[in-house]
Amino acid sequence: MLLLAAAAAAQDPPDVTPGPGLKGWHVSQVNHHGNTSWKVEQGVVSGTQDHKDIGGILLTDAKHRNFEIAFEMKPDYGCDGGLFLRANEKGEAYQVMLDYLPGGNMGGVYGEGLKNVKGVQADWEKVWKKDDWNSVRARIEGEIPHIQVWMNGVRITDWTDTENHLPEGAVDGMIAVQVHGGSRCSPGLYHRFRKIVIQDLK
Repeated sequence: MLLLAAAAAAQDPPDVTPGPGLKGWHVSQVNHHGNTSWKVEQGVVSGTQDHKDIGGILLTDAKHRNFEIAFEMKPDYGCDGGLFLRANEKGEAYQVMLDYLPGGNMGGVYGEGLKNVKGVQADWEKVWKKDDWNSVRARIEGEIPHIQVWMNGVRITDWTDTENHLPEGAVDGMIAVQVHGGSRCSPGLYHRFRKIVIQDLK
């Protein structure tokens, strides 16, 4: 069972990193990036293209509406991935970009599979620590999504959509981490996450 902390509960909500066998999380079998394998070793969740061009997403079993997610990440240089907020099984969601390729963006917002989302780029390079663990915190709230992103304690994104662009106007969904499919990543390059904490908000 995936345990969550309410906003008014303990100030230090529990770590919800996937347990043995990715307990509380599952790999999407219908995401267009693929269904690559994920693993948990010594508290670190990692994913790579297990076959050339085959990426995918790892989703929470539970759905969330207004929430914060915080974690530490250490991607290999050249990885392209994302953090999906209010996602459905296909991975249609508001995506916080975790793109470490040249010309990519860390912490900006993109509409993954959504129409007419203009999104925003983040000024992230001045706060990013290369070849080290970096803390990321993202918050989404409101029927018309308001998304904020902090990196290493610095807010780098504060963006509100013009309307709710999720399929059928959904106001909740799953949370996911992604390894990009196709040539936007390469087998053997890993996205790594640890100390994942999810906190539901009122």
